[in-house]
Amino acid sequence: MVVEYDGSGYAGFQVQKGQVTIQGEIENALTRLTGEHIRVRGASRTDSGAHAAGQVVDFMTRSTHTAEVFTRALNHHLPEDIKVQRAYQAPLEFHSRLHAASRTYRYQVLNRPWPSPLGKGRWFWVDGDLNVAAMAGAAQSLVGWHDFRPLVPGYPAEKNTERLVKRWDVWRDDDAVIFECEANGFLKHQIRRANGLLLEIGKGRRPASVVGDVLAGRSSDSMEWQSIPAHGLCLMKVTYPEFPPHLSMAAGVEAMANQAGAAAERT
Repeated sequence: MVVEYDGSGYAGFQVQKGQVTIQGEIENALTRLTGEHIRVRGASRTDSGAHAAGQVVDFMTRSTHTAEVFTRALNHHLPEDIKVQRAYQAPLEFHSRLHAASRTYRYQVLNRPWPSPLGKGRWFWVDGDLNVAAMAGAAQSLVGWHDFRPLVPGYPAEKNTERLVKRWDVWRDDDAVIFECEANGFLKHQIRRANGLLLEIGKGRRPASVVGDVLAGRSSDSMEWQSIPAHGLCLMKVTYPEFPPHLSMAAGVEAMANQAGAAAERT
């Protein structure tokens, strides 16, 4: 399913004990609809307070409801700030996280003298002049295969921190400055830390070369900058070259029929 949500009132996507999360709300809705205790998998674990226009989740169910019924019925049970936009029947082997070729995130900065009451939960307000050209140029140092560990201090040592960034664009649209990046995956807080550093460049506090220096380990150990808030961040799209979004119901059924003894179908 493709799910859209306002993450303002949630402790991120992933289920956490004692916390209200996006995954938890979707699973609760599925239980009310199907009577099953279903574990949902998500393409990206968005941060606490972050949003999504195109999160993708998958799950196994014995329910005979069609994808269309799942969309309507789950939206009845889900809160107003989480809604399923589309649902598909997919092959049993589909995995929303492992089969994703890339994720596209957008970070929105409101750059004007005063904040917006209407955009409070969706924009990070920054007063003062920003050199967008300098930020856009510096952002190109983030593109390509890199070890992003220097950007996320404290990240678990045993976990791989290399990622392939396809693009990291920065542009101005009236009072808005937009940061949009696409990669095969992102580390926790990587986008917010990187864009925080780019904003330091935009404010003239650091040279454009600092991004390359940080990634190469040439920066001072004492250098620190602000990790900007999650509320400006939105997961826009997840791309699946092997599983196109127009995957037909018939194709999904045929694939599942070829799985001898399969007792469930993936939605």
